[in-house]
Amino acid sequence: MWKPLDTRGWKEKRRGDISGVLGSVREIIEAVRRDGDSALFDLTKRFDKIELEDLAILPEEIEDAYEEVDVRLIEALCEAEARITRFHELQKSRSLWLEEVEPGVTLGVRTIPLSRVGCYIPGGRAAYPSTVLMTAIPARVAGVPEICCCTPPPGDPLTLVAMDIAGVTEGYRVGGAQAIAAMALGTETIRPVEKIVGPGNVYVTAAKMLLRDYAEIDFPAGPSEIGIIADETADPAFIAADVLAQAEHDPNSASVLVSTDAGLCDRVGVEIARMLQTTPRREIIEAALLQSGYVVVRDRSEAVRVMDAIAPEHLSLQVADPLDLLRQVGPAGSIFVGPYTPVACGDYASGTNHVLPTAGYTKVYSGLDVHHFCTRSQVQILSPEGLSAIGDVVEALAEAEGLRAHAESVRVRRRG
Repeated sequence: MWKPLDTRGWKEKRRGDISGVLGSVREIIEAVRRDGDSALFDLTKRFDKIELEDLAILPEEIEDAYEEVDVRLIEALCEAEARITRFHELQKSRSLWLEEVEPGVTLGVRTIPLSRVGCYIPGGRAAYPSTVLMTAIPARVAGVPEICCCTPPPGDPLTLVAMDIAGVTEGYRVGGAQAIAAMALGTETIRPVEKIVGPGNVYVTAAKMLLRDYAEIDFPAGPSEIGIIADETADPAFIAADVLAQAEHDPNSASVLVSTDAGLCDRVGVEIARMLQTTPRREIIEAALLQSGYVVVRDRSEAVRVMDAIAPEHLSLQVADPLDLLRQVGPAGSIFVGPYTPVACGDYASGTNHVLPTAGYTKVYSGLDVHHFCTRSQVQILSPEGLSAIGDVVEALAEAEGLRAHAESVRVRRRG
């Protein structure tokens, strides 16, 4: 399973094909648009095999959830929340800055939070309380007053506790494309949001793409992935552990090791085979390993070129001087520097965000952060002196474009 890999066309192979589900997703969206809550109840019964009595997650259910969750897990969520909050607080922009760039001309930027956002939290085979923290905390730090979460029914107690710790203001037990439609379009119970964030399967991704006219989204995302650049100093057991950790996410997850040391690639393969014997979720991991492997390169420069073409979601640098390499590498969703920085720490508690673009989209999108939950307005203030300084330029360009009213709006002020 661990083999040389041809990374040409990597991005195209990694990008989920939503074309096969578009028809079904459009039908779901139209049902929610037409029938609102009734459609959500019907679709939940159809897809989740659950008959709901209520969509909303009530405060008393949150209280009961605390009783069902081990206190050590609650403490772990609280510690993770503190670290994630601390990192995202560092990202906050000033609400307003102004600078006089020349006499009489003051420019600046005003930043304000969105008023209402939606977070999609996957469910199904497992609970993902970490995704609650990663989506809701940056919104809360940005100052968003209303944070809505949707998660598939029945709603795992650990997920409910995470909603409370993260500062979610309202939660609903609805999943899949119908949850995205409800948050984008609104129903009798769920009011529409301005932006929807969070990972999901191909149906969720398709719904997010189809509903962008109603609610903005974070970015397209597909199966998770890791790229690793390593040299002869790397520990093959560390790399193998990272590969298996990535592979257990999903059968379509993938790992790529790029190394100047062919022997290291072989040793990693031996470690993978050894660890695989005692690793849970073996069936999922083996499927993910089918699209994983290694590339042997001549030198560090070639390693950087290969990895830049991949533009991975996660990038691990396990070389002798990783900080120097950090300055050379190109796009990546999140970068893990040095042998003692496993991706798992970023997934849960280092403080960085694990909601990241995949499949080469890191070339044009950034991972989820505080800025995703804000809008910025450019500000300008001119005094008579400032207007006089730029007036000739504005009038000349406006006249050249045939927009004489633009030019006159400047002249009338200068004449006065």
